[in-house]
Amino acid sequence: QVQLMESGGGLVQAGGSLRLSCAASGRTFSPYAMGWFRQAPGKEREFVATITWSRGLIYYGDSVKGRFTVSRDSAKNTVYLQMISLKPEDTAVYYCVASDRWGLPQRPNVYDYWGQGTQVTVSS
Repeated sequence: QVQLMESGGGLVQAGGSLRLSCAASGRTFSPYAMGWFRQAPGKEREFVATITWSRGLIYYGDSVKGRFTVSRDSAKNTVYLQMISLKPEDTAVYYCVASDRWGLPQRPNVYDYWGQGTQVTVSS
């Protein structure tokens, strides 16, 4: 079984920055991709970003393009999400995800493993 542990969430003012980290542990870990989703209260889960593990292909949700950057450290089994120019509408619980197989990156059901989530709150 694979466990994903997020860290780095918190409270930040609009225009500020945060960096989320997600470390994978458990059985021998060789994902196809890792990434991030988020969910705000009363809203549907939203795709944020994903990166494929071997080739480093990157995909972003439209609402975060140009402001968020996803990256990975394969040696540490860790994926990162650097967030800049944060807006109040970025407030959500951010979930780390990992998949063992190819699939459309925006679809939640592609991902086999989910972290517990970390809260990001952006004040205006």
